Amino acid sequence: MNQKKFKSQTFPQGGVHSADLKLSADQPIQPLGLPQTVAIPLSQHIGKPAAALVAVGESVKVGQLIAKADGFISANIHSSVSGKVIKIEDVMDQTGYKKKAFVIQVEGDEWTATIDRSPEIKRGIAFSADEIRAKVMQAGIVGLGGATFPSHVKLAVPEGKTAKCLLINGVECEPFLTSDHRLMLEHGEQILIGVQIALKALGIERAMVGIEDNKPDAIEHLKDLTKNYKGIEIHPLKVWYPQGGERQLVKALMNKEIPPPPKGLPIDVGAIVLNVATCFAIYEAVQKNKPLFERVVTVTGSNLKKPSNFLVRIGTPIQQLIDVSGGIPEGTGKILSGGPMMGKTLLTTDSPVTKGTGGIVLFDETQSHRKEMLDCIRCAKCVSVCPLGLEPYLLMAMTDKNMLDRAEEERITNCCECACCVFACPANRPLLDYIRYGKTTVLQRMRSRQQK
Repeated sequence: MNQKKFKSQTFPQGGVHSADLKLSADQPIQPLGLPQTVAIPLSQHIGKPAAALVAVGESVKVGQLIAKADGFISANIHSSVSGKVIKIEDVMDQTGYKKKAFVIQVEGDEWTATIDRSPEIKRGIAFSADEIRAKVMQAGIVGLGGATFPSHVKLAVPEGKTAKCLLINGVECEPFLTSDHRLMLEHGEQILIGVQIALKALGIERAMVGIEDNKPDAIEHLKDLTKNYKGIEIHPLKVWYPQGGERQLVKALMNKEIPPPPKGLPIDVGAIVLNVATCFAIYEAVQKNKPLFERVVTVTGSNLKKPSNFLVRIGTPIQQLIDVSGGIPEGTGKILSGGPMMGKTLLTTDSPVTKGTGGIVLFDETQSHRKEMLDCIRCAKCVSVCPLGLEPYLLMAMTDKNMLDRAEEERITNCCECACCVFACPANRPLLDYIRYGKTTVLQRMRSRQQK
C-alpha cells in the first residue's frame, strides 16, 4: 500500500513504533459461512452478565433477544443463528475462563422479520436522542475496540458532566489487525451516519475521527465523504503505539489530559470516545433495526496461508476462521486473541468469537517463546516509553516484594497495560505480568477501603 505523508498529530509522552505487519490490509471483508453450532456467552461486555430468556429445547431466529441486560452496566445478547438451543453450559472464552453460554444447533438461516436487510444506505435520522439510546441498548451494542463497555451508557452523559466533542477511534494501532481499516474503506458512509446518530444522542455538533497515517486510503476516503457530513473532521495521526488508547487519543486530538485512573474518564474533559466499528454497529441498530450479532474479525499471521478479514457470527468457533484461512501452519507456537501488544493467548481454538473479538493472530515457535529473563540494568527504557509517565521497573519490584502501599503511591493503577515497557526492555523482564497482578490487587484493596 502506498504511503502518503500527512501532517500528523500524536500524544507527547512515551510510546513505541513496531512493525505494522498489516498483512490483510488489502483483503476485502468476506462473510464467513455458518458454523454447525455456536456458543454465545451471556457475558460479552463490561458489567453484569445478561439474564437468560430462552431455555434448552427452544428454537430461536437470527437477531432474537435471548438474554436481557441485567442492570444499567450490562448488555442484551441476541442469537446470531437460527436453530435450537441444545445446551446452556460453561464454555471457555478467550481469556481462559469459563462462562455460561447458549449452545445452539444451527438449522437454516431465518432472521427476525424486523431487521432491514436491504443494501440501501439509510441517511435520514428519524429518531430522538432518547429513542436512539433505547435502540442502541436494545441492540446490545458495546465498544468494539476491545473494551466492550455498553454503548448506551456512553451516549447518556452523566448529570453534572458536559459533552463537548465526540472522538472516533479509527487508529487500529496494534500490529497485524486490519478489521477497522477494512470497515472504513467498505462502509465509510454508514460509519459517518453512525457518528451523526451518536452526535444527536449526545446533543453536540462536533466529531473528530482519528486515523493513523499508515491508512492513507481510509483517510482520503473518509475526508471525501465528510464533505456531505457537517461537523465531522478527519485527523491523521502519527503511527505511534498506543495511539489508539483512550488517554492518548484525547491528548492527540483535544490536547487534554484525562484525570488519573481509576476514576478519571474522557467525559471529565468533555470527550466521548467511540470506535469506528461501534459507530457502524450503531448505524445498523438505529437505521436497520439490526442487533449486534456479527462483527468483522481479522485472522492473520506471518506464516498463515491466507490472512483475511471476515464478517463472523458471534459464537462461531475460532477454529473455523483459521480453517478458512488455510489452517494452523506447521510450527505455530502461539495463537492470540487480539494484537501482539495487548492480546491474550488462546488456550483452545474452540473458544467462540464474541463481541470483543477483533483479531486472531498466529505466531510461529520462534516468535512465541519468551527469552531468558536477565537482571534489570537500570537503563530506564521502560520509563522512557511509558505513555503514562510511570516507572515499570519499580512497579514490578514493588509487586514482587508485596510492597502494595508503595505500589499504590507510585500510581500502579494508572497503568493502561499497553506493554510498551515489555517491548522496550533489553533484559526480557516480564514487567507487565507483575504490574497487572499488582494493579489488580491494589484496586481490590482500594475498593475494600471504600466499602468500610
